[in-house]
Amino acid sequence: MKRLIPLLLCIVLSVFLLTGCNPQESEVQGDPLEFTVLTQEEIPAQLLEVIESHKQNEIQMSYKIEDYLYIVRGYGQQDTGGYSIAVNSCVLAEDGIHVDFSLLGPQTEETIAKEPSNPYLVIKLEYRDTPVLFD
Repeated sequence: MKRLIPLLLCIVLSVFLLTGCNPQESEVQGDPLEFTVLTQEEIPAQLLEVIESHKQNEIQMSYKIEDYLYIVRGYGQQDTGGYSIAVNSCVLAEDGIHVDFSLLGPQTEETIAKEPSNPYLVIKLEYRDTPVLFD
């Protein structure tokens, strides 16, 4: 019985430490914003020039043109083609506009280009004078 108590204490302490050290992802609370995902042809020329000059590296930027805000997320050079980017959320919170993107790998059933690619995505929304935060 004397051996059982320290053993149980060690087990409980281990479980507490392991679960206590894992950060819990929390979704940002706020109002969802309406946005449009742009095709290559819809991206304004001046923004496209900036993207082209930086697309070899990861990109996280916002760009204002007239009454619109363009948010760009690029993942730098990938070894092959077939990648896509998902917009997980775009919300207006107290501290700014929070955007969350994910890079999705090539699907196994599709033919994948062997040459490197530079996936990026541009979303367009009405301009708000608030910071953009990439989650």
